[in-house]
Amino acid sequence: MRFTLRQLSYFVAAAEAGSVTLAAQNVNVSQPSVSEAIAKLEAEFALQLFVRHRATGLSLTPAGTRFLAAAQALLRQAEGLHAIADEIATAVSGPLRIGSFRTFTPIFVTELAKAFRDAEPRVEVSIIEGDEAAMIARLQRGDIDLAFTYDLHVDASIAFEPVAALPTHVVLPAAHPLANRAALTLRELAGEPFILLDLPLSREYLLSLFALAGVAPAIAARSENPETVRSLVACGFGFALMTARPANRAALNGYGLAYVPLEGGRPPLAVGIATLKGSRKVRAAQAFEAFVKARVAAGGLPGLAPMARNPLTGSLT
Repeated sequence: MRFTLRQLSYFVAAAEAGSVTLAAQNVNVSQPSVSEAIAKLEAEFALQLFVRHRATGLSLTPAGTRFLAAAQALLRQAEGLHAIADEIATAVSGPLRIGSFRTFTPIFVTELAKAFRDAEPRVEVSIIEGDEAAMIARLQRGDIDLAFTYDLHVDASIAFEPVAALPTHVVLPAAHPLANRAALTLRELAGEPFILLDLPLSREYLLSLFALAGVAPAIAARSENPETVRSLVACGFGFALMTARPANRAALNGYGLAYVPLEGGRPPLAVGIATLKGSRKVRAAQAFEAFVKARVAAGGLPGLAPMARNPLTGSLT
């Protein structure tokens, strides 16, 4: 429809004042602006809204009286939209769509989401899982408000706020002869079967560690599911590389796992909260980010094994 709320407001002002001159003074615009708004409404709806009186101003026609009631109702609804928008922007309430890299969800994202919902019961929290590339794509489409992911290949459209640094570990069966080592290099594992977490970006990162060490991986199995990778390792199919080290040292099949720091790899990966750069965050998203930062500052990410200092290098692992 080819009319504006401003035109409606000028019409209502004229109807209530009974005069274009008074209406223009009341809304602080020129008389021609009010007259033009009325004329455009009459042309758009093919109605005569006013009877013009040379000396006494304006009076509504029967059609104008009905149109006035509808216009006033529409303007009230528009004001209601402003109130709703203000609430969305400022109140900690409404939906919050949290994207999560699949590895993170069962370890710490679920606990953070539940704790935040307990603190802010008016927020409707939902978790959407996927690989790292999928999380970035969902942010760019506006499907989610924020995402937990690594800082791998984060492009210029994404704002990334790191919350923790996670070093890479070699994942071994608990009974493996090398399970008690303080650290391991990929050269020491050359020829051993490797279980690959076969997800976009994760796959490329893990394989780059072998290239950096000058070792060819002997890929024995691969899976897109981190828990399947852990179970394969626990059963003795081979070793894996992972950064997220759960506090629980058993795979889902009940067999034990050992996490040994990887030596000679890349620096620890930053895990953090990604958002679409330049987008206006709803209040719930802002509150969740602040909640996560406070929680991490107080005790680290939940569900992860506490950092220990590597006796060989002095670094946290």
